[in-house]
Amino acid sequence: MEERLIECLKIALKFHVTDIHFHLKTYPKESLSIEMKIEQDVRQMVPKDDDIRLFRYLMYKANLDLSDIHHPQTGRFEMIIEGQPVSLRFALVSSYHNTSGVLRILNQHSSLHIEDLTVDYDTSLWLRNITKHTSGLFVFSGPTGSGKTTTLYTILNETKGKKIFTLEDPVEVYHENYVQIQINDHQHLSYDEGIKQLMRHDPDIIMIGEIRDSQAALMAVRSALTGHLVVTSLHSQNCMSAIDRLLDLGVDMYQLKDVLIGISNQRLFNLGDGKRSGVYEYMNRKEVAYALEHRRVSETFVSLQKQLQAAVAKGYIASDCLEEYTL
Repeated sequence: MEERLIECLKIALKFHVTDIHFHLKTYPKESLSIEMKIEQDVRQMVPKDDDIRLFRYLMYKANLDLSDIHHPQTGRFEMIIEGQPVSLRFALVSSYHNTSGVLRILNQHSSLHIEDLTVDYDTSLWLRNITKHTSGLFVFSGPTGSGKTTTLYTILNETKGKKIFTLEDPVEVYHENYVQIQINDHQHLSYDEGIKQLMRHDPDIIMIGEIRDSQAALMAVRSALTGHLVVTSLHSQNCMSAIDRLLDLGVDMYQLKDVLIGISNQRLFNLGDGKRSGVYEYMNRKEVAYALEHRRVSETFVSLQKQLQAAVAKGYIASDCLEEYTL
């Protein structure tokens, strides 16, 4: 079972896949299918006779209850793949005749540099300058699977000489150079309490995990209002919708105008040979202020569509990527 799991992980790592899906069916007969999304296509692993055992092996590795596949469970473990440690999280959920498991690779970004994120020099320079700010709020946005979390962690990993504190729900990747606080309402450690605790340690940069609700959004703004640099991520289709989302979550427009120093939105596109590049649209502080005041983007704003067109024109990315994005 170890060899089969390593085989799956090697393929996932080669193609920068973050999630491997396992579908266990018990009716009309027991079977297991293994899938992963490669280059926008769902690929199914060629089945092997003992793949059924792999599902229970994953449960064992993640320290889950082997006698209970009927209730949601989540666990973590690590493996060494080609000499490198790989952090993994396995989660399962069941229906009447089926059980779905997903194995997430948590530290795909740990060895990346900012220049690996995009082939565009100006964008990589802009990304590198984000943590040179000493205060304000910066939001990395994009849809699921667009690489926004990878961008965020890569930038933090390359930030030297600063105290970085994180508030995460949950902590997905442990990093020895950060002080990471995991939100746990059962232990009375909310975003509010977490902010109070970390402020006592005079952080240079505060990273708040993905904003999913009003509490996280309000805490991100509140932290930035104290004069710290705050970075976070948000699910949205573009920069303008990220602003709308923050306002919908109850953030005061005038406070947002005071602290929001920039927003990015991104997509991943294939370069060939298993490599991918991020294409970004981004707003600076003036463009953010204009968008908040006029409820539309300014004339200086370069949309992701135009950024992608420029990347295609320069030969960085194939022209069919442009068609893929416009679909």
